[in-house]
Amino acid sequence: MSAKTQHNNILLAVIGFALVVVIVGLIGFAVYGKDDETIQGEVEVSEYRVACKLPGRVVELRVKEGDYVHVGDTLAILQIPEIDAQKKVAEATSEATEAFQDLTDAGARKETIQSAYQVVMTAQSGYDVAKKTYTRMQHLYDEGVVSGQKRDEAFAAYKAAEAQVKVAQSQYKLAKSGAREEEKRIAAKNAKAAASAVGVVSSLLKETVQIAQVEGEVSAIYPKVGELVGLGSPIMSISMMNDMWGTFNIREDKLKGMKVGDTFRVLVPAFNKEMDMKVYNIKDEGSYAVWKATKTTGQYDLKTFEVKARPIKKFEGLRPGMSLIIK
Repeated sequence: MSAKTQHNNILLAVIGFALVVVIVGLIGFAVYGKDDETIQGEVEVSEYRVACKLPGRVVELRVKEGDYVHVGDTLAILQIPEIDAQKKVAEATSEATEAFQDLTDAGARKETIQSAYQVVMTAQSGYDVAKKTYTRMQHLYDEGVVSGQKRDEAFAAYKAAEAQVKVAQSQYKLAKSGAREEEKRIAAKNAKAAASAVGVVSSLLKETVQIAQVEGEVSAIYPKVGELVGLGSPIMSISMMNDMWGTFNIREDKLKGMKVGDTFRVLVPAFNKEMDMKVYNIKDEGSYAVWKATKTTGQYDLKTFEVKARPIKKFEGLRPGMSLIIK
């Protein structure tokens, strides 16, 4: 092989290598040299959690996940035996105080005194039961069997029963000594207070039937029938399908002057359709979402903002969790 041929081959190899380097560079610039202008968001929806004010046992679920419910629909039935018992006690106390008020207004007779004494005995019996219950709860709490909430409820019932005994004893003394005008007013106030207590317990009993307060789709049910739910524990979640929005996390150099009230178009990949949205909130994500510059020359840290926007028109079939793409 001549020297000239070898020289030509080397030259061709160098030129070929140079072309490969240039092509790879162009491809790299095309792929990595430009910022990705695509911003992805997600559809979100307001959630309403159904919960009970008191601990109880779920005895019936009237709905299942995926059901659409309206305001006033019955969702679940709970059983709270303690409240039923308290209602009976409150009603008995109310009837007794009303009877005593009548007797006080009629004057102190033998029957009046006897009735007042019976009220004292009834209140004392309730006090004895409440005290024993609280003592048992305290022992169980010390052993770690029951929660502090249960112990506190028993203590409250114990103190309430103790107060009722004092009220009944006071009324008994009034009956024996004869009622004055001031004492009659006291008896009337006691009767009114007892009636209010019945109203409070009756209101709590309404918690045994959970009614839908909003319209939407049942997205999750947490307990099974027969399970206990704690104080304020959620029973189910309802997605308020009429209150949807999209959330986008956008770096501040991509905002391009975006402000509340602006409109833009997004692609919904699930339907391969576009829709218009209107910005209603822009919020700084905080220092944890700052994009840090890797170089100090000509670069600076950039914050990320959470942008929330609602569809301008209703989009049929749109569901929480679906992607939204801004080009």
